[in-house]
Amino acid sequence: MASLNIHNATSDLPHIVTKFYVKCYATGPVVTYACETWVLKENIKTKLRVLERKVLRRIYGPTKAKDGTWRIKSNEELNRLTGNKNTINYIKAQRLAWFGHVHRMPDNSMVKKSI
Repeated sequence: MASLNIHNATSDLPHIVTKFYVKCYATGPVVTYACETWVLKENIKTKLRVLERKVLRRIYGPTKAKDGTWRIKSNEELNRLTGNKNTINYIKAQRLAWFGHVHRMPDNSMVKKSI
């Protein structure tokens, strides 16, 4: 977390960490509920990316430039701050895990028959 670009690290860092945990552990499961069965169309992916970036921009706040002006963080800056972890990759991983679970089910299983 030392690489965060915030103007007053001693007072803002605990708030940013708390907001990030809320994003990961409270809103994340709500947004991705039953994502294993979703069909990920491009419009859904776009909406998820927009929501995620909107939340991250709210959490990390604006960046103060050298000339004293404020600007919103770019997508590249948000990717660096989060380590390129995003909701779309999480959903793809969950779908793959669910496929493995279904694949290991007995052949007479109702779920396996429907797929």
